[in-house]
Amino acid sequence: MTVRVCHLSSAHQGLDIRIYSKECVSLARAGFEVHLVISAVQAEVVSAAANGVTLHPVPAVQNRFARFFLKSWRTFRLALRTDAQIYHFHDPELLPYGVLLRILGKQVIYDVHEDLPRDILTKDWIPKKLRGIVAAGSRFVESVCARWFVDVVAATPAIREGFAGINRRAIVVNNYPILGELASDVGRGQRVDYVCYVGGIEPIRGARELVETAGLLRSDIRLALCGDFQDAELSETLAALPGWSRVESFGWKPRPFIRDIMSRSIAGLVTFLPAPNHLSAQPNKLFEYMSAGLPVVASHFPLWREIIEGNECGICVDPASPPEIARAIDYLAANPSAAERMGRNGLNAVRERYNWPNEEKTLLDFYQRLSGAREEVRHQARSG
Repeated sequence: MTVRVCHLSSAHQGLDIRIYSKECVSLARAGFEVHLVISAVQAEVVSAAANGVTLHPVPAVQNRFARFFLKSWRTFRLALRTDAQIYHFHDPELLPYGVLLRILGKQVIYDVHEDLPRDILTKDWIPKKLRGIVAAGSRFVESVCARWFVDVVAATPAIREGFAGINRRAIVVNNYPILGELASDVGRGQRVDYVCYVGGIEPIRGARELVETAGLLRSDIRLALCGDFQDAELSETLAALPGWSRVESFGWKPRPFIRDIMSRSIAGLVTFLPAPNHLSAQPNKLFEYMSAGLPVVASHFPLWREIIEGNECGICVDPASPPEIARAIDYLAANPSAAERMGRNGLNAVRERYNWPNEEKTLLDFYQRLSGAREEVRHQARSG
């Protein structure tokens, strides 16, 4: 009997890389009947169906409050209609509904993308005096709810450690890149246009420092920004900086466009500022740059230094120092052979270790055990 699985998210959009491209598509290829409840347009519904995933679009909402309450309720209702045996949800605001699904007798998995309490400490929309209280409250709620779930799937080992004493079955499925997705045949000598940053553009991710860096570059390189700004005010603030004349901001773009930008870049940037949630994070973009054969210029956090310097695939810098970031970029521009060696080392590291096929095995083994255990319980019930 085919096992029906439903992934649900009220915070993510469309064909999300981790949720859809990696987890849902992998499960569908392995023979599971996969449903995905998420905000999406009709073209994405058609695209998902071509890969064996039935996508159920959730209407978009206009603000954060509506997402937390109205959209999460709508997401739950749509998910419940799929009558799946296994429910796999991806957002903290869905925690109460995960407990409700468990009460209804469903197998429930909580996929934790971020260290929620640490992440809350950097949220500008929460008054600074309240962040510690909200973070402590979120940790309590997560701890209570996680005890109900069949399992917790953590995106990093550090996140998994936080759940080790709460849900002993917690596993790690790293958010490593899909092999070949961002690879390019463009030679190193043709990578002369940009140094690129891909992802959400926020102050805590070093947005201002990157624009200031662009204004300090000695080489004839431009900064390519591929992602949405946190808000219009930040966009206006950055556009007023002197370095903005060396910036090309493309906004959010689909994956083929990102691959093209990477093929025209000498390096990828991930210079997040030292927020609590960043120190133990494993940004997907870091590994995606490596998978595209790009050397990485990244923050000098101990974990990131271990990955980058351990694999000799980039340069670690003080993310709060535009002059230091600029020197690293200028070095790569002036030393193409060193940049090529770093890019090649990063690509080899992804092929050997930091790749989705390796993580896919962990995910599928877990699902096979989970569905097998469910069939065993059902068989025992029939026998009794």
